[in-house]
Amino acid sequence: MKFRIMKKIICLLLIGLLLSCKSTYLDSKKSPALLDITKENDSNAFVNLRNYSSDFVFDMKYATADNFLKEKVYPCDECFLRVKTVKALLEANKSFLTKGFRIKLYDCYRPKAIQKKMWKIVPDANFVANPKKGSIHNRGGAVDISLVDSLGVEVNMGTKFDFFGEEASHKYQNLSEEILANRKFLKEIMLQHNFKSFDSEWWHYNLNGSNKDEVSNQKWRCAD
Repeated sequence: MKFRIMKKIICLLLIGLLLSCKSTYLDSKKSPALLDITKENDSNAFVNLRNYSSDFVFDMKYATADNFLKEKVYPCDECFLRVKTVKALLEANKSFLTKGFRIKLYDCYRPKAIQKKMWKIVPDANFVANPKKGSIHNRGGAVDISLVDSLGVEVNMGTKFDFFGEEASHKYQNLSEEILANRKFLKEIMLQHNFKSFDSEWWHYNLNGSNKDEVSNQKWRCAD
């Protein structure tokens, strides 16, 4: 009798272990019509930004080798974020659109598995967040962005995305008036829409309070 009970317990434990190891995948298929983000009730759910607006420009650098890692680490160029992040980002982009600009995205949510891959390539916390702690990107609350004008020309921000010199900092002032004004414009609008800047990277913005969200390892299936 005891043997049968122990056998059942072991089987249940094994089933639980298998289920806990099973990967969760996010749907990368684009909706045939734009969806209304206000109808999404779960503010912490992950959604594909492309399904809610066609007014963004996407240049997802880690889906290419055009990044500081010099390697492609994303399987495809998706931009998933938590619902609350998307809501704030849509409102920010509306403000930019009224002024003749739109947001260009370089990076969005990043699964923990990819954070580990990046850490393996560059194991230096000055450039890559240690996956043991995780970054706001792993929590679905961070975006790396720039702006383009009405002709699709990227606004001059002084450095390339993922340039890690002091010139990329918001505090660095030895730049032209045009560049300083462009960074200020980007920062002011984002701060007005519940984001905060990251001092050393002009392109990085975190949704306020997103540091309290859990690190996630939900992966996306690339669309056919």
